[in-house]
Amino acid sequence: MSKVPLTVNGAEKLRVELHNLKTVERPNVIAAIAEARAHGDLSENAEYDAAKERQSFVEGRIVELEFKLSNAQIIDPKLLDAEGNVVFGATVDLEDGASGQKVTYQIVGDDEADLKVGKISISSPIARAMIGKYPGDVAEVQAPGGVREYEILDVRYI
Repeated sequence: MSKVPLTVNGAEKLRVELHNLKTVERPNVIAAIAEARAHGDLSENAEYDAAKERQSFVEGRIVELEFKLSNAQIIDPKLLDAEGNVVFGATVDLEDGASGQKVTYQIVGDDEADLKVGKISISSPIARAMIGKYPGDVAEVQAPGGVREYEILDVRYI
């Protein structure tokens, strides 16, 4: 069984979501099903069908989160001693070789990735190209428009 890499913050967000699903969403769905059953004939009851569908989603998500958390390899970037090397959890400052635009990304697990806040998945092409590199190195990324080069300016573990 493969481990799911997560940062400490990412694991905590999954735990919070799981707790919410178990303590808030699940009871709400059960109440909605009970209320819909009280309305009579279930064969033509749209409220009942919607509540059952919601229940299926909630239960599926609970199973998914429990699996991910039980198989999580939680990595705290602050505790890493990678000697300037780009690794999972590192925050990397880059400069686009073509445009000169500077960006900052943190390499995180698939569930944590959110480009809007500068978090990219470990399985993304740009993260894979950066892994193992040091400041001053150039990462070549195969993009739909061709190869793009990014110079690694700085690597931090925060």
